[in-house]
Amino acid sequence: MKKYIILMFFITIFSCKKEAKKNGKLQVVTTTTMITDLVKNIGGDKIDIQGLMGAGVDPHLYKASEGDVSKFFNADVIVYNGLHLEGKLEDVFEKMRQQNKQTIAASDALDTATLIGSEYFASNYDPHIWFSITNWEIITQYITDKLCELDAENAATYKLNGSNYLKTLASLKTVITAQVNSLPIEKRILVTAHDAFNYFGKEFQFNVVGLQGISTATEAGVKDVQRIAIFIEEKNVKAIFVESSVPKRTVEALQEAVKAKGKEVLIGGTLYSDALGSLGSAEATYVGMYKHNVKIIVSSLK
Repeated sequence: MKKYIILMFFITIFSCKKEAKKNGKLQVVTTTTMITDLVKNIGGDKIDIQGLMGAGVDPHLYKASEGDVSKFFNADVIVYNGLHLEGKLEDVFEKMRQQNKQTIAASDALDTATLIGSEYFASNYDPHIWFSITNWEIITQYITDKLCELDAENAATYKLNGSNYLKTLASLKTVITAQVNSLPIEKRILVTAHDAFNYFGKEFQFNVVGLQGISTATEAGVKDVQRIAIFIEEKNVKAIFVESSVPKRTVEALQEAVKAKGKEVLIGGTLYSDALGSLGSAEATYVGMYKHNVKIIVSSLK
């Protein structure tokens, strides 16, 4: 099957014709909604951008269609998360590099010493790097510099947009820090569908527990549910959370397991983890997503 997919990839590549730049703008293809939002903020009206993934899409499980491959081929640059977050696209990224296609992995901006290790994930690092606002600031500067290199004619605009967005992120960090500081340390226990929030936990002193592993390709078993149910009972956790891009059935099973022990735990709400909210909503932006998540987490755990 894998050989067939690779063969189809090459058939698609060589049957496509590279389109000329439209309106003189840099043609950019992005993967996750977080990356798309970031590049839009930096590129502004100087780029044409196509984001592959939409609201509710799980990047761990996302597979490239023939249309996606065509978009990659016709792009001037591809921007993606890296660290195997888009695990099923890795072969496609490699083929693009072999075609001398410009690719930018956001994770390349970060010092590996600052990454959270994981023996259970292919890259050995947790790929959910956007949940550290500090990481996102570093990545913003990195992508700004890369776009300036690729499109020197519009470098001044990219630098200005990047600088303005860094100010937005600094303001976001101030707001989030104040909200989190209203929650006592002993109540900062975040139980979610999968291990997406470790960088958030590290930055804001939360004990983060996920039913599934770092990748949603792993399934939570009965032992996982029972183990975390005991943890919730012992720590007197008030609320647990579902995620917009992960089926909620395992979290509901956890709630039932806690109830079977004579305790009650609320489902505090839906958090955005591997994808932003629907287009047009406040949560369709990185800043809006972060504010939404923290508001729900803090209010539910209080």
